[in-house]
Amino acid sequence: LEVTLPYSGDIFSVPDNLHIIGTMNTADRSLAMMDTALRRRFDFVEMMPKPELFKNRKIRNIDLTKLLTTLNNRIEVLYDREHTLGHAFLFPVYNEQDEDKAFQLLKAAFKNKIIPLLEEYFFDDWNKIRLVLGDNQKEEALCFVTKQEASYESLFGTNHGLNLYEDAKVTFQLASFDGDDSVWDQPEAYIAIYTKG
Repeated sequence: LEVTLPYSGDIFSVPDNLHIIGTMNTADRSLAMMDTALRRRFDFVEMMPKPELFKNRKIRNIDLTKLLTTLNNRIEVLYDREHTLGHAFLFPVYNEQDEDKAFQLLKAAFKNKIIPLLEEYFFDDWNKIRLVLGDNQKEEALCFVTKQEASYESLFGTNHGLNLYEDAKVTFQLASFDGDDSVWDQPEAYIAIYTKG
């Protein structure tokens, strides 16, 4: 392909062996109009997460394939398939040969990418985040997000005057990433994401 540039008059060409590949995230709704325009002009190839690329690699007995598959199955049910987690989130973990470093990378992926993304997806609905992480099925010591209930009567007495349909307020607490006894440092907590239920 060869064209003459309008201002300089120079010839501009693109070699036959050059392929231009563009990517876009279809979950980003602000691109809807551009998406329609692009779909009319280009071929689209769907690239969904591929947990099988991890080949059942285990880090401290945590099966990366099962972990990502389970998280994505739950996200698909609670949100949609367009918002599932890409395998790139865990590829640094997979590629790291030192098991201790790989585990630290897994912890960092949850702290800096997966948990913030789940918060965004579910608009701080911590109960749904608990469901994705399987915390509703785990013993409390292995929960990343814990649930607490406080009765209105214990907080305000019997004459609180609040016209509410429930008797208690439910709150959620994300476990701290710091400290020697952090649940994020327990491989069993990650394994329980896909072994419970």
